[in-house]
Amino acid sequence: MMKPHNILKLFACLVVAVSFWGCASTRTHEGTGEYVDDTVITTKVKSAIFTDPDLKVLQINVETFKGVVQLSGFVNSASSVKKAREIAKTVNGVVSVQTNLIVK
Repeated sequence: MMKPHNILKLFACLVVAVSFWGCASTRTHEGTGEYVDDTVITTKVKSAIFTDPDLKVLQINVETFKGVVQLSGFVNSASSVKKAREIAKTVNGVVSVQTNLIVK
């Protein structure tokens, strides 16, 4: 029979193992660190777009998942689509950019 302190040690090890497993990323789920990184990337892309006088940040939605930035929303011209894409590519940490912007 196991001693009570050995059972407690085993339980503590299981709790630690499950905690690390819960924070791990999968193909469709970000880990905690990746979520924070993606939030920072999203903020930087939005800021970069906002500083460009030709683009209206409120019309462009930015989402990031594992470094892949997705731009969606409405812009006034095809050149604005290209410009938003190029701006997003320049942000540190961006792996790729998917553009789903609609010209209105």
